[in-house]
Amino acid sequence: MIGRTLGIYFARRFLEALLLVFVGAILLVALVDFVELLRRGGDSPRATVTLLAEITLSRAPAMAEQMMPFAILFAAMGSFLTLSRRLELVVARAAGVSVWQFIFPAVACSLLVGALATTVYNPGATALKEHASKLEASIFGGRSLFFQTESTSEVWLRQSSEVGTAIINAKAATELGRQLTGVLIITMDRAGQLVERIEAATARLQDHALLLDTVRVFSPTAQPVYYATYRLATNLTVDQVRDSVAKADSVSFWDLPAAIVAARGAGLSPTRFQLQYQSLIARPLLFLAMIMIAASVSLRFFRIGGVAPMILCGVVAGFLLYVGSQLAEDLASAGLVGVRPAAWGPAAAAVLLGFMVLLQQEDG
Repeated sequence: MIGRTLGIYFARRFLEALLLVFVGAILLVALVDFVELLRRGGDSPRATVTLLAEITLSRAPAMAEQMMPFAILFAAMGSFLTLSRRLELVVARAAGVSVWQFIFPAVACSLLVGALATTVYNPGATALKEHASKLEASIFGGRSLFFQTESTSEVWLRQSSEVGTAIINAKAATELGRQLTGVLIITMDRAGQLVERIEAATARLQDHALLLDTVRVFSPTAQPVYYATYRLATNLTVDQVRDSVAKADSVSFWDLPAAIVAARGAGLSPTRFQLQYQSLIARPLLFLAMIMIAASVSLRFFRIGGVAPMILCGVVAGFLLYVGSQLAEDLASAGLVGVRPAAWGPAAAAVLLGFMVLLQQEDG
C-alpha cells in the first residue's frame, strides 16, 4: 500500500481541488438564480432583496447537489494533472508506486464524500430547499385577490364525489403538498354546471377537508362573499396529493423509505421514490466512476503531449455517464427496466470500463 504521508498528501490535493470546484459551482448557481429572482420579483411588493437573497442561498445547495458528480470529475482531473505537471507522479512511479496506489487516496475520498453527500448533505439541502419553497410561495404564490405573478410550479388536482367535481389549482405547494398557496377552486355539479369559484391565499390539507385562509367565494346567483377562513370538504388524502405534486428530489434521504411505504399503502406507484432512494445509495459508486474516468485520461506524462484531447475525452465520458444515468432513470420510471439496475447499472459499467482502460494503459 501507498505510504501514509504520501497518501495524505494526494488526498489533500484532491480534496482541495474538490472544495474549490464545488464552491465555485455553488457561487455560479447562486448568482444566476439571484439574478432570475430579481427579474421575477420586480413586480412584487413583498420581494425585498434580503428575502430574495435568502431564497437563493437556501436553494443553491440543492441545485449544486446535481453538479456533484462533475465536481468530482473536474477535481480529480485537475489534481492528477497538477501532480503530473509537477512531475510528482513521475517521482512516485520511479519509487515503485503503481497507478492503483496513487489513485487510492482519491478513490477513498470520493467514497467518503459520496456517503456524506447522501446521508448528511442531501437531508440538509432538502430542508433548505423546503424553506426556500415556503418563502417563494409567500412572495410569488399570490392569486388575483392579491397580485398577479408568473409561476413555474403550478399544481393541478381534481376530485370527484357524489355531489360533483372540483378542480383545484395552486400557484405553489410546500410541505409535500400539505400546504397550497394562491389557490383557485372550481366546483361543479354532476351535470357539469358551475357551482362556485373559490379564491384563497392559502389552503392546508387536513382530514377530509381543505382549510382555506383569506377567501373570496363567487357564485353565479349571488354577490361575492368574503371569509377569513373557509372549510371545504374533500376526499383527497395527503398521500394522493403528495404523489401528485411532490418531486422525489424534494424528499430527504431519510424520509424516502416512509414515502415509499405511504405510496404503496395509498395504492400509488412508489417508483419515483424508489428510484431516488437507490440513486442516493449508489452515489458513492457514481463518484468512484468519475474518479476512474479522470484517472483514465489524466495520468499521461505532460512531455509526451496529447493532454488536451484526453481531457476533452474525459469531459465527454463524464457527460455521457450522466446522460446514461438519466436515460436509465427515465426507462425505470416508464417500467421498462428495474429500479436497481437503472440506479446502479450506469455507474457500475463506468467503473468497470475505467478499470479496463487503466489496466490497458498501465499493464499493457
